[in-house]
Amino acid sequence: MAASSSTPEPHNSYLLRACNSTTYPQICYKSLFSYASTINSNPQKLCSYALSVALKAARNASSTVTKLSKRNGLTHSEALVVKDCIENIRDSIDELKQSVSAMSNLGGANMEYQLGDIKTWVSAALTDDDTCMEGFDEVKVSLDVKNAISKSIVNIARLASNALSLINSLNY
Repeated sequence: MAASSSTPEPHNSYLLRACNSTTYPQICYKSLFSYASTINSNPQKLCSYALSVALKAARNASSTVTKLSKRNGLTHSEALVVKDCIENIRDSIDELKQSVSAMSNLGGANMEYQLGDIKTWVSAALTDDDTCMEGFDEVKVSLDVKNAISKSIVNIARLASNALSLINSLNY
């Protein structure tokens, strides 16, 4: 944006600055751009939307992996790995739900404690995502099954990582 612009975009520039501090700035900006005017320059809203976007990705991944689990032709070991992955994604969804809820109710004297809980839940969601993918290292799984699941899990992990980074930068 040029300095001489007569119509500055403060919401977008705030989002751009905030996302530049994350591990995946382009993904951050792209995933939150449509909420920029609602976020305004509010760091708590930014974190809430970042968590909500990660939760939505986790729900989409759960749907994708559940569909894959019903595919004909999976070997027994593939089916077991996919089933474990579904459980890990469900755990991730639960942890992200708790984070979204806690972020929307953030306030009061014990804010540091609340933020600590949120960080713990998001970190646990990231661990669940890693655990899902580790299952594919232990068992021979067809490339198309592994790639479909990996794409979904990597998306959740990147969005959750960005949310955690934004939460870590909150100053209270």
